[in-house]
Amino acid sequence: MNHSLCEHRRRPLDGLMKTLIYLCSAGTVFILAAMLLYILYRGLPQLSWQFLSSVPSSLKQVYGILPSIINTLYIVFITLLLATPIGIGGAIYLEEYARRGHLVKCIEFTIETLSGIPSIIYGLFGAIFFGEAMRLGYSILTGSLTLTIMVLPIIIRTTQEALKTVPESFREGALGIGATKWYMIRTIVLPSSLPGILTAVILSIGRIVGESAALIFTAGASTNLPKNLFTHAGTSGATLTVQMYFGVSNGKYINEGFGIALVLVVIVLLINLLTRLISRRISKN
Repeated sequence: MNHSLCEHRRRPLDGLMKTLIYLCSAGTVFILAAMLLYILYRGLPQLSWQFLSSVPSSLKQVYGILPSIINTLYIVFITLLLATPIGIGGAIYLEEYARRGHLVKCIEFTIETLSGIPSIIYGLFGAIFFGEAMRLGYSILTGSLTLTIMVLPIIIRTTQEALKTVPESFREGALGIGATKWYMIRTIVLPSSLPGILTAVILSIGRIVGESAALIFTAGASTNLPKNLFTHAGTSGATLTVQMYFGVSNGKYINEGFGIALVLVVIVLLINLLTRLISRRISKN
C-alpha cells in the first residue's frame, strides 16, 4: 500500500523521543528553579543594609561586600569594553572577509582550543605576562585583561554563528544595488544578527561574574574601598566570587556565602536586562 509523502504516520519511537525531550526540558527547568529557590532560602536572611554597604572588618566583626560589588562591576565593564569590539570584529573578519583556507581553519581551531583551557592556566599566564612582564601587578586591570582573553572565544564563535544565520540573499541584494561591503555589514548583517551577538555578550557576562580561579592570581583579594574611582582599576581588588571562595573555604562564612551568591544572581539578571533594553533600543532605531 502506497502512502503519501504528506501523510502523517505515528510511530512508537517518535512518541518516546518526544516524551524524553519534554522530560529533559522539565528536568533542566526543575534544577534551575531548585538552585535559585535554595539560594533564596539560604541567602535572603543574610541580606541587610550593613551586609551590602560595609567593608569587611575582623576587629568590628563585620562581614560586608560593598568593595567586592564595586570590583565586580569594574571587571565586568572593563572586560566587556575590551573583549566585545575585538570579538565582534574578529568574527566579522573570519565570516565576511577572510577566504576559507588553512589559515582560517587554523584560527578557528585555535579559538576552540582556547575555549577549553582551564581558567587557572589563564590566571597563571595573566599573572606572569600582564602582572610581571607588563608590570601591572595584582590589579583589577590585570584581571580584566586576563578575562578578556578568556571570553574572546565565546564572543567570536557565538557571533560567527549569528552571522551565519543571516540569509545570503540579504547580502546579495545589498551589494546588487551598489552598497559597499562594509555598509552592507553595518546596516544589514549586524542588525539582523543582533540577537545572537547579544547572546554572546550575556554568556560572557556569566563567565566574567562567575570566575574566581583566574582572578585570585591576577586581581588579588583586597577588600578595600576605592580611594579614586578613576585609578581604582590599577589597584588590587577581590570580586564577589573571590570573596565568597575565601569566606566559604575556611568554614566561617558559609551562610554569608549564600548571601553573596544571591547578590551575584541579581547582578547578572540586572546586567542581562540592561543589555536587552539597549538591544531593543538599537533595533528600533
